[in-house]
Amino acid sequence: MSTSTSPPKSPAREPTPQPARLSRTARLAQVPAPLPMPPPSPSAAPAQTHAWADFLTTAVHNGLDPALVTQWLTILADTTGSPLLPSLSSMPLTEYVERRLPAILAGLETTTHVPYLAGWHHRIEPDLGHLPVGLVTTGAIANAVDSWISEGCSRSTIKNTLAMLYRCLEQAVVDGLIEHAPAHVKGWQQKYQQAEDELLDPRILALQDWDALTELADALIDASYNHYRGWGDVVIHGACTATRIGEVSGVLARDINVRTWLLTCRRQTTPAPGGLVDKHTKGKAARYIPIIEPLRPLIIRRLEATRGNPNARLYTGPRGGRISTAVLRDATHWDDVTRNLGYEHLSRHDLRHTGLTWMADAGILPSILQQIAGHKDSTTTQRYLHPDLRELTRAGEAFTKHLAEQLRATGKIPRRW
Repeated sequence: MSTSTSPPKSPAREPTPQPARLSRTARLAQVPAPLPMPPPSPSAAPAQTHAWADFLTTAVHNGLDPALVTQWLTILADTTGSPLLPSLSSMPLTEYVERRLPAILAGLETTTHVPYLAGWHHRIEPDLGHLPVGLVTTGAIANAVDSWISEGCSRSTIKNTLAMLYRCLEQAVVDGLIEHAPAHVKGWQQKYQQAEDELLDPRILALQDWDALTELADALIDASYNHYRGWGDVVIHGACTATRIGEVSGVLARDINVRTWLLTCRRQTTPAPGGLVDKHTKGKAARYIPIIEPLRPLIIRRLEATRGNPNARLYTGPRGGRISTAVLRDATHWDDVTRNLGYEHLSRHDLRHTGLTWMADAGILPSILQQIAGHKDSTTTQRYLHPDLRELTRAGEAFTKHLAEQLRATGKIPRRW
């Protein structure tokens, strides 16, 4: 008779003990330092704490994940109570994007990579890449967009570029480099439309004649604080040389040749972190511009003010500082003055349109006009050669007269038109 035996019961499994939750001090001690330097204790001196934080910041430049390093810095701050840790947001945008590009492009269709990367390499990196991540502000982005518009970038190109830029900044938020991404730039679509209108017919934006120009200059002087004459000089110089306000600000005494009366335009003033700086002109090449006789007395007066210093600026603000289009607008109450004169939509850049229109009307050859303007594309210069309304009216009258003569030659008298 067989007896059945039940299988022996397996011993009951004891519950796995859960690891005790480590304090932040203990977690800090377990974090592997990127360089051979022990983390500081809670009682460490501030200099020791800052030194270790500097090592963590350097680690990002050596290829470590910014998100992980940010966590380390957070633990360090909570443990030591030090609020003065160096910020990873001081890393230049170019360096950050190079290290985090896979994460920035994650989730995008492959076909989208091409326009986004083109926006990065051709626009974002040259114009904003040198800025620390924390200084890529809405204002800096707006200035960059304005330059992209003026360079003739298409609407879709700017959209893709901005989309790529904000993906970079949103990833920086995730990685803890900045608290929040800058606000999206508003109103650029309207600026783009205005720029399109200007490109189609920039002649309509030009002042009518010399009297209109001097009237504008005098009104701007009167509206400025202490009636600073230099603002009027900047306006007249910009129109007579067809240069941008930033290029007027960049003129030094040595750029003027009083023997040949030629101006060498080789630099422009532009906004940058910390203030205004000089850089190369938009075309990145120097160009020569004739100084017309009505402008020469003004040039001589400005040269005398430099007292023989060849590196002195020809045009400055009342306190000797650089000039930008925004500085000129605010100092002269530009919008109010131009509205009162009947030029509701006149901008500082329209002074350049004025000069090029006047030169075209004077019969300057298109090839020479292109050199003066610094246009890369001759079609941009040709837009200034369009006939003005008076010529169109005379053309219509001549056409009417021609048709009437044809009818009279056949013995027919036109009854009506």
